[in-house]
Amino acid sequence: MSVEQFESISLTVLITALICYMGYIVWDLAKRSNAGRFGTAILFFALGLGVVGFVIKTIIVEVMDV
Repeated sequence: MSVEQFESISLTVLITALICYMGYIVWDLAKRSNAGRFGTAILFFALGLGVVGFVIKTIIVEVMDV
């Protein structure tokens, strides 16, 4: 396995783990603050936009490299 392959795989795995952990943090924040269903949905929507932006950026970079 080359260094580039290792970096690519580890980046994908660790970013996925970080996103899952951030989801847990948002869920815990909503639970502790008694946000209710609507508040929890708003928290996940607002904070999830950052994840969506990261995914879109990755897709655009891959498309432009081709």
